[in-house]
Amino acid sequence: MDAIANPTVISPPGLTPRIIDVPGDIAGYRAVGGYAPLRSAADLLQQVVASGLRGRGGAGFPLGTKLRSVTGHCGPGVRPVVVANGEEGEPASAKDRWLLRHRPHLVLDGLRVAATILDADRAVVYLSDPAAADSITAAIAEAGEMPITFEIHTVEPGYVAGEETAAVRSLNGGLAKPMDKPPRPFAKGVERRPTLISNVETLANLAWIHRHGAAEFRSAGTADSPGTFLATVTGAGREAAIYELPHGFSIRDLLALHGVPAGTVRGALLGGYFNGLTNQRVLDLSLDHETLRGAGTGLGCGAISLLTEQDCPVAVTASVLEYFDRENAGQCGSCFNGIAAMSAVASALREGTAAPDDLERFDRWSTVLRGRGACATLDAATNAARTLLDEFPDAVKRHRDGGCAICAATPFTAVRPFDVEAVTR
Repeated sequence: MDAIANPTVISPPGLTPRIIDVPGDIAGYRAVGGYAPLRSAADLLQQVVASGLRGRGGAGFPLGTKLRSVTGHCGPGVRPVVVANGEEGEPASAKDRWLLRHRPHLVLDGLRVAATILDADRAVVYLSDPAAADSITAAIAEAGEMPITFEIHTVEPGYVAGEETAAVRSLNGGLAKPMDKPPRPFAKGVERRPTLISNVETLANLAWIHRHGAAEFRSAGTADSPGTFLATVTGAGREAAIYELPHGFSIRDLLALHGVPAGTVRGALLGGYFNGLTNQRVLDLSLDHETLRGAGTGLGCGAISLLTEQDCPVAVTASVLEYFDRENAGQCGSCFNGIAAMSAVASALREGTAAPDDLERFDRWSTVLRGRGACATLDAATNAARTLLDEFPDAVKRHRDGGCAICAATPFTAVRPFDVEAVTR
């Protein structure tokens, strides 16, 4: 099944939700303190730094540091631009589209706070989903007069379209494809001005911090990964679901919440396609940046795709690499050719036709190609290849020897593995 539609949106027992239970309508949002009067920019920035809020788009970079980097590049007469990045290129994630469609005021309020901190004179919501664009358009009209005028910029969807330099390029009138770095957007971005590009979930949390403060934000999560986050869970024959979880929540507890017996899970794609596969050791991990980094993987955008005994990791990896081959920007020779080559070997391995020297090259490419692309797509592809070899050597051997019973019975050929097609509630 290529797409899994209509995820439910819930939180675990005992957690008071911070994001998913916020009213989506203007009256309800104002009633819980939304669009509250703004404090001074210095006080707001201090609260963000103290909160330890990390970006929710993939890299997990501290928002306070990002804000300070932008202000550090604003000279006399130069005002920055703020961009709410809602272009959710990861097929296995749905949380950004859900926020834009169902919690638009929370996102706009966070964008308002960020613009105030930076004294920005331009605030843009960057997205591709038509339903999300309609929701944000309606919310802007409902919100009325604000300290800054909100804009909407719509692009064609794509894996690389949400990369921050791709957003800058598109907003400057070009294609939504990554650019060489430096300069980074915080130094020279939209209109060559310092630009903050922040994920919409990050901004939703920023709005929450404005209302409740840094100390209360840190009352959930871990010391290094404070607060809650939205996890999109797919796979294991279950309907997709979005969970609001405290950082540090265990994988085993998430499986119980999702109704999946831990004994049926053989691995997962953690953080979306980017981090590649983790085998059954995933069952002993918790969902926070420090734990997953120490385990050689990452939380990324919070997408968690479960593999059971009915899912062959070789076939899943082949489909992921085929996706990267189609979706790469086509601008870097190392990326364009390297991903195509790795995809060809993974496909041959899936079909049982890979030669020994193919696998030797596959092994080498998974290491030497890392870091050679202008954006992270090539790194994502090398992660897929490397983790398959490291985490599932027995599955690779079965395919090399032409004896995978799973693929013989039910071939996995998803065009967009674990895709979440639609987001409604």
